[in-house]
Amino acid sequence: MDKKPTPNRTFKDTLYGQLAEIGKGVANSKRLELIDLLCQGERTVEGLANEAALSESVVSQHLHALKTARLVESRKAGLYVFYRLADPAVGEFFRALRALAVDRLADAREAIQRFLEDRDGMKKVSLEQLQEGVARGDIVVLDVRPETEFHAGHIPGAISIPLKNLTKRLGEIPADREVVAYCRGPYCVLSLDAVTVLRKRGFRARRLEEGLPEWRARGFRVATG
Repeated sequence: MDKKPTPNRTFKDTLYGQLAEIGKGVANSKRLELIDLLCQGERTVEGLANEAALSESVVSQHLHALKTARLVESRKAGLYVFYRLADPAVGEFFRALRALAVDRLADAREAIQRFLEDRDGMKKVSLEQLQEGVARGDIVVLDVRPETEFHAGHIPGAISIPLKNLTKRLGEIPADREVVAYCRGPYCVLSLDAVTVLRKRGFRARRLEEGLPEWRARGFRVATG
């Protein structure tokens, strides 16, 4: 005969069941990528599909799962539906999960070393070093993310030149100062590619160790528009 659940057991079953809903919501690599993209600012299904190399129907399915887990929200503007993180805590959760994976999973560390560090071969700039260099007037900050992400939020004073336009717009970058390029976060390759282009063209360039989400999480001011 089954025992009647106690109030304590009912409470625990309910609580851990709700925690499992979050786990189910993020238990997919593409959903994690969508969360990472939404850390930059709200996006349409079409925009997310283009960045994640998925069909719009598949993105919609993933967003439905994330919305069911209360991790994302949506709003309608005319013919378009825009998605955003339901709370800044979702971004904090994603960064903590990413850090845990890098710390605990050897395959994750090896992938980073193989793809990023082996390509890098260059010194990185920390958030504190960036602030100090900008304050001294020694550094030009270059945002190489897509313009939609720049308008949603960026480091104050940054120049917006998306990576795909960089070679055509090099004349807009001061040549007498060091350039620090940044993108979506520590494992985003846009800034790596930008630094490679800039160095080949004679610029003194490094990449920011982290990205806008980390800048925002530290409580630094974020500009919009």
